This record gives sequence, structure tokens and C-alpha cells, in this order.
Amino acid sequence: MNFIPHPLDGTPIGHAFDLAIILSLACWSLSIITRDYSWVDRIWSVCPAIYCLIVAAASDFSSTRLNIMTLLVLAWGVRLTCNLARKGGYHVGSEDYRWKVMQERLGPVKFQLLNATFIAPGQMLVVWLFTSPVHQAWLGQDQSLNFIDFLAIFSFVFLLIMEAIGDNQMWTFQQHKKRSIEAGEPVKQLYITHGLFKYCRHPSFFCEMGMWYVFYLFGVASTGQWIHWSGLGLVSLTLVFLGSTRLTESISLARYPSYRNYQASTPRLIPFTRIGCIRLGNATSLADGSADVS
Repeated sequence: MNFIPHPLDGTPIGHAFDLAIILSLACWSLSIITRDYSWVDRIWSVCPAIYCLIVAAASDFSSTRLNIMTLLVLAWGVRLTCNLARKGGYHVGSEDYRWKVMQERLGPVKFQLLNATFIAPGQMLVVWLFTSPVHQAWLGQDQSLNFIDFLAIFSFVFLLIMEAIGDNQMWTFQQHKKRSIEAGEPVKQLYITHGLFKYCRHPSFFCEMGMWYVFYLFGVASTGQWIHWSGLGLVSLTLVFLGSTRLTESISLARYPSYRNYQASTPRLIPFTRIGCIRLGNATSLADGSADVS
């Protein structure tokens, strides 16, 4: 493709970048036509695998490191896709509830500006960026596997399993809560605080960020460069998740005032720390989110 000149012209990751531009335009156009702003969410789990396949195919799948990276990202993508599918995320009109909240808070003009800059093109750029360490591995594909590679493989798989556990715990909790509401029974637990959610408020986000941080290590292993432009993907992904969790928690707090106690007792993202914990003041609601609500 390479229809827009850029420094990566002629490289596999450059082709992936051009594809990301096309996809961002498609997602933006579909959002305008359908008034559904979750199109990027629907391809978020697919694009990294495609980008990795483009790079691995450029080497005729002869690089062990590139093949491993591609398989890991494929496994990540399948799990994330299945998780979104069981929640009905691929049905048009089933957009992320947070976009509706943002529309109400920003108003139509500011929200459409956000859509034209961040929701479609911005997020697609973030996805391409956090996948871009595969370019470093492509540059150093002649370098044999080493300790850093095996550390990255083990860490990625471990975090992938933990994220699956966290998502399943949230799914089970939400389904039980939904059945209780439909049956007219009192909901005693308004939000989840058990399982992995006992150690941080967003364990799946922590694991998600962690996987792409260790994915960056493959580029380090192949070239020996610890600092590289592809690290911008880690920075941008972290900023996206910090913003996302902040928005999510503002919504939860508006619905459940006792959520503030959970914020005070449990770190936001990093387990076994106090990072992201707030100070309570005179709050008196229950820290475990218990209540009798019909």
C-alpha cells in the first residue's frame, strides 16, 4: 500500500501502518453511519495478530522469534475476541456504555471531535504502536533466542492466563447480578471485590498492560536496544487504560457511593501496593459493596 509517505515505507510494519490508517477511516465512517462508536473495540483484538502475521510472512515464517510472537498474539486475540463475543459486543448497537456517558458529558460537537481524533484514529494508532516491537524482532531476526525471549514467553503466557481468570470472575459476577435483578431478588453485592479483584480494582487491565510490556522485551532480545521508538506503544496504552479506568470508576462511584471505600482499600492497577488508593475522609459506606437493592 504505502499510499502515505512515512519513514517505514517498504517495511512489513510500514504495510501494517497503512492498513491501520485504512481501518481507522473505516471505523470512523461506520461510527458516523451507525451512531455506534465501538467499532474499534470490535477489531482491537484482531489487528495485532494481523500486523504480526504481516511481519512474520515477510520473513516466510523462517524466524522462530517472529513465529512465537505471532502465536502468542494470536492466542491473546482469540481469548479477547471470545470474551467480547460472549458479552454480545459484536452486535451493532451494543456499544461500550462508556461512550454514551461521554456523549452526555461532552455534548454532540465535542464528542464528534473526540470521535474524529481519538476514538477511531487515535485508538488504532495505539494498537499499531503496542504491536510495533515485532518490527524490532524483524530487524534482528538473525539473532538466536536468548534468556530475555524465554522470560517474555513465560510472562506473557502467565499474564494471559491471569487475565482470562479475571475476565471470567467478572463475567460470573455480572451474570449472577443480572439473574438476581431479573428475578426481583435483592442484590447484596453491587460490584465485585473478590478473587483477583481483591488485589487490585482492574486486574484484567493490569494483565493486559503487562502482556504488551513483556512483548516489548522480544524487541530488546533481538537487537539489544532497551530504548526504542516502539516503546511509545507502552506509554500510549498506559495512558489509555489510566483514562479508561478513571472514567469507569467515576461511573461506578456515581451509581454506588460505597465504591469509594473499595477505592480506598484496594489499588487501582498494581497489586500489593497502595498506588491508586484514595483517602476516605468521613465516608461510612461498606467497603465490600454490600447492600440490599432490588
